[in-house]
Amino acid sequence: MIEADKLTKYYDKFTAIRDISFKVEKGEIVGFLGPNGAGKTTTMRILTGFLPPSSGTARVAGYDVLTESLQVRRRIGYLPENVPLYTDMKVTNYLEFVAEVKGVERGNRRHKIGEVMDKCGLAEVRRTLIGALSRGYRQRVGIAQALLNDPEVLILDEPTIGLDPKQIIEIRQLIKALAGQSTIILSTHILPEVSMICHRVIIINNGQVVAVDTPENLTAGLQSSTKLRIRVDGPVDQVGVALTHLPGVLRVVAEDETHMPACDAQAGETARSFVVESERNCDLRREVSRLIVERGWGLLELRPADMSLEEIFVRLVTKEAQEVRA
Repeated sequence: MIEADKLTKYYDKFTAIRDISFKVEKGEIVGFLGPNGAGKTTTMRILTGFLPPSSGTARVAGYDVLTESLQVRRRIGYLPENVPLYTDMKVTNYLEFVAEVKGVERGNRRHKIGEVMDKCGLAEVRRTLIGALSRGYRQRVGIAQALLNDPEVLILDEPTIGLDPKQIIEIRQLIKALAGQSTIILSTHILPEVSMICHRVIIINNGQVVAVDTPENLTAGLQSSTKLRIRVDGPVDQVGVALTHLPGVLRVVAEDETHMPACDAQAGETARSFVVESERNCDLRREVSRLIVERGWGLLELRPADMSLEEIFVRLVTKEAQEVRA
């Protein structure tokens, strides 16, 4: 549904992106990640036909973004980071104007506008001037205009920026509900958001792609060992020593008490969290639980401690930066 092949963009002598290539399949939700200035917005603008590439090609819904730009625009919904809203218009009037510009059939416009306002929670402010809306509601109006033409492809640049926690949850649910109906590529700085919404991630740095995969596959490829996080109610020194002597254990780290969860404190002063690191693909959950039960200690938690998306992101970006310097 989205194909980028060696996209490159120069601004005079500055290279914004270089040889960007990736594919997004129909119905997928893909997160587009990278540090500020990495080239995310430039790539999105090329995909939407707002900016021509210096070289390379991109196709959206089978159409070339450079030579068939009008066909591409008919099939996409675009939410830029800074939504260009007309602040002197009421919400309904603005959406009517956008529906006309996007070519929504006259007889279907009222129904479609009502539908996107319901989806984006705008019904109660439909007659309010956009200039009088909060940042969160303006962002909702931006998402609503992107949905008006039933786009095959949605390109969202920071879709939850400026929203409060409740609104963020609602917009995340909306994006997830659109999976299958639209192919979605979204840029965000909120990395847990990507884990909750996206099927795959594209990570770019210094204008180049450094990874394209699922978070699970990226974790498997970057982790050289397996980690378990456990909470145990027992003598800290004895627990640490006993865990260290289990076959396959490489290292045991007792976590700082200042980060101890409230439930640990309630369990007693002897409750402590540990990270047990073992050889890669070595599952020690049975052995760890058996040891703790046999010693008469309390097992309060036992779960895998996979790398977070933040750790994956930092590892990949740092590695790529080190390779460039070398």
